[in-house]
Amino acid sequence: MAVGFVCLLTGCVCPGDPVVATVTNVPQSGMVQIPAGINNGTDPDFCAYSLTNQEAFYMDATEVTKAKWDEVYVWAVAHGYTFAHAGSGKTSNHPVYKVSWYDCVKWCNARSEKEGKIPCYNLSDWSCNFTVNGYRLPTNTEWEYAARGGLSGKRFPWGNIIDHTRANYYGDRDSYNQGYERSDIRYATGAYPYTSPAGAFAANGYGLYDMAGNVWEWCNDWSDSGGRRPIRGGSWYYYASFARCGYKYWCPPDGAYYFYGFRAVCR
Repeated sequence: MAVGFVCLLTGCVCPGDPVVATVTNVPQSGMVQIPAGINNGTDPDFCAYSLTNQEAFYMDATEVTKAKWDEVYVWAVAHGYTFAHAGSGKTSNHPVYKVSWYDCVKWCNARSEKEGKIPCYNLSDWSCNFTVNGYRLPTNTEWEYAARGGLSGKRFPWGNIIDHTRANYYGDRDSYNQGYERSDIRYATGAYPYTSPAGAFAANGYGLYDMAGNVWEWCNDWSDSGGRRPIRGGSWYYYASFARCGYKYWCPPDGAYYFYGFRAVCR
């Protein structure tokens, strides 16, 4: 597999491959509270870091599923919202994909309105009001702080080694990959994408699922050059190195691919 958007994904069934986990611990609200605090450490690959979360916030326990996306999307369209992409999903309990950054923030505003909260985004200039109680995308700092799950100085949300019992990613020969090479053979069936059900792997220390692998997650920040937006966490399509907590990739906000998804936060 290449870093770009073209690859050949094939794989063979290996004896003793892990059974897909049953989703547990996801709260009824679908969100978990991320505590305030500071996470300092030295990442094995990204040197020293310091993440400060001054105020507790809530985060979707899983990536937004196709079912959740559709629930809000249908309401949004009926109430005057328009989207560049309708969103896709392998099944209703898999993460939604093929959604752009713009689609996601519109969806967040619609979810806020639907639930009687104050929308965060100005859809004219795409600015975000962080003081209101509506849904929005996490900042880079919030996302990484949450992804680390309270662990300090680790490569992934659970430690420094990754394998296919931990996350859905494209296995390679990185020294810290102990899974098989190529795609996760449990999900590499049929047509793209090779997503896994939201929450199919164990949660991190904060009760968050799939903070590594499955689909990339859009975040709120923007770069100074070209207004690009960050995606975090890697995906089923990308090498283990992209699933590291400290890794970020900047993309045009109108991009929508088989491996782009998101989760929301609120106060």
